[in-house]
Amino acid sequence: MKFTALQSTHEALGAKMVPFAGYNMPVQYEGVNSEHETVRNNVGVFDVSHMGEFLIEGPNALNLIQSVSSNDASKLTIGKAQYSCLPNEQGGIVDDLIIYKVKEETYLLVVNASNIEKDWDWIVSKNTMGAEMKNISDAYSLLAIQGPKAVEAMQTLTSVDLSSIAFYNFVVADFAGIEHVIISATGYTGSGGFEIYCKNSEVKQVWDKVLDAGASYGIKPIGLAARDTLRLEMGYCLYGNDIDDQSSPIEAGLGWITKFTKPFTNSEALKTEKEKGPKRRLVGFELLERGIPRKDYILEDTSGNVIGVVTSGTMAPSLGKGIGMGYVLSDHAAVGTEIRIVIRKQKVTARIVKLPFYKK
Repeated sequence: MKFTALQSTHEALGAKMVPFAGYNMPVQYEGVNSEHETVRNNVGVFDVSHMGEFLIEGPNALNLIQSVSSNDASKLTIGKAQYSCLPNEQGGIVDDLIIYKVKEETYLLVVNASNIEKDWDWIVSKNTMGAEMKNISDAYSLLAIQGPKAVEAMQTLTSVDLSSIAFYNFVVADFAGIEHVIISATGYTGSGGFEIYCKNSEVKQVWDKVLDAGASYGIKPIGLAARDTLRLEMGYCLYGNDIDDQSSPIEAGLGWITKFTKPFTNSEALKTEKEKGPKRRLVGFELLERGIPRKDYILEDTSGNVIGVVTSGTMAPSLGKGIGMGYVLSDHAAVGTEIRIVIRKQKVTARIVKLPFYKK
């Protein structure tokens, strides 16, 4: 079991700690619903230091990234970030990730905690061009400061105008008394805010100052459970649930990060799949009756035929209804289609809807 640098801090705050992706992580502090609403309405701070960070550097850094990632990283300029995925050779996804262009020949790749070793080995196996690679995951911490009041609440901690950092842009600047911190206008909640990358030795100071600066804005520490309900309300994919080694970016609705302007792993097969159309598609659905959908529940059409399976589901705190995502056969994937979810022995009616579920 690994621990983030803030382990004792979370314990002192009374967090419920659970094993997650090999780390001991705070799943909740005072309750999922209240933490969720804090982020939707005010500002919250998450310790997501379990995430992995790789540096890819040198004259062949971009060539390596282009060959392993689905999006077109040549479009990145210094200070910009990009959501992408690592396709495998069988039509599935090794992982989804964010790519940051830090300097002219330096890129930061941020990957899922459960996939750090797998992703590292995968990229190393593709590094035939001799790009320089460093796994810095164990040396760096990551805080997500999320919510509509994040800019206002955090402005006193930096000399940078936070409101000027556009979505999926970042700066390397002073923050909370620490020099050379990455302040990134990214996050997985749909409520705005920042992600802060700093060294493990610096994160306690940053955490404390973030909570102090946000106190008058109602800031609270937020656990992984609320992170999951927030991302699901936005229809954002979770690796291991909605995307995995067997699901393609095309059927997962990630065609927008799959650019065929350059060759990458399995790009020809994925291009053919896009042109022909996938056999199944990832859809969002909302329940029309009481019930909570859960991962692996069966999805049926109105005649009782099995058409798919739930990949993520919850009772949405912002909406007060059961919502979920799942794969269904493509001819059942149209918005407005009524489906049934088998919850225990009951068949609960749901409707396929356009994502995101939560609209500001």
